Amino acid sequence: MSPKAAVLPNFHLPMRSFEVKNRTYTDEIKSLRLITAIKTPYLPDGRFDLEAYDALVHMQIEDGVDGVIVGGTTGEGQLMSWDEHIMLIGHTINCFGTSIKVIGNTGSNSTREAIHATEQGFAVGMHAALHINPYYGKTSLDGMVSHFKCVLPMGPTIIYNVPSRTGQDIPPSLIQSLADNTTNLAGVKECVGHERTEHHTKNNITVWSGNDDECHDSRWDHGATGVISVASNLIPGLMRELMFEGKNSALNAKLQPLIKWLFCEPNPIGLNTALAQLGVVRPVFRLPYVPLPLAKRVEFVNLVKEIGREHFIGDKDVEVLDDDDFILVGRY
Repeated sequence: MSPKAAVLPNFHLPMRSFEVKNRTYTDEIKSLRLITAIKTPYLPDGRFDLEAYDALVHMQIEDGVDGVIVGGTTGEGQLMSWDEHIMLIGHTINCFGTSIKVIGNTGSNSTREAIHATEQGFAVGMHAALHINPYYGKTSLDGMVSHFKCVLPMGPTIIYNVPSRTGQDIPPSLIQSLADNTTNLAGVKECVGHERTEHHTKNNITVWSGNDDECHDSRWDHGATGVISVASNLIPGLMRELMFEGKNSALNAKLQPLIKWLFCEPNPIGLNTALAQLGVVRPVFRLPYVPLPLAKRVEFVNLVKEIGREHFIGDKDVEVLDDDDFILVGRY
């Protein structure tokens, strides 16, 4: 007998469920104002330190953060196997899904991988997906549209536009065409700047600033809904104040030196170093990331003192740490 599957149209049917008991709708994602791109901490052998991870998420919840991005660039999803990635999304949902929105970074430059990871992410309960445009092996704009159309039907989706990392901008016209043809596009994490943010918001596209140094002005002067933040890993309470409590140029200016420090090297190098110095994660780095040098670590101690230790997560004294305190793991 000839295999019937070979002649069935649409053989690769979507792996999805229509159960609605715990389903999150796109409008709920659109309302989130402060989303933390959460750090993934490690044990000395390079495996996930779930105890430290849980403590980090607890502190985010206690300080009023609306959502977390799991396994994003800041969370080093690029250094995870997909098994690790989906496990961490599922773990976060299982432990914290009733207290905070969990957005899984299931994007990839491979459409096949993006489809597979997004199906699995929604199957384990994530509230929304974060998707980047195909990077390095870039595609045409038509290919980009086809890529996003393969994952948008699965659930609420935030598209991430960061040309400095992908090497390719997602033009507003492409975002608009996707928004006009799906109810699942929650919005855009936009890193191009204020002018782009205004363009989107004037066309009813929800925008989260992807740049901590611009997020205050994006929120209060250019129509952004909020921020997907790296700095909120360290100072969630102050970042909440910046997003929720009205225009505060003084606070924004006060935080700029810290934000500049965080991004003096490619993210998440600065964040990983800072969290280790605060004593809330072990000083373990998965290569190719390495800690900031001694002079920068001394600078961070001074920044913490200037802003106030009470505004940072954790309760240990901030330390400089010696070079020998750090563990670099290349095989895990």
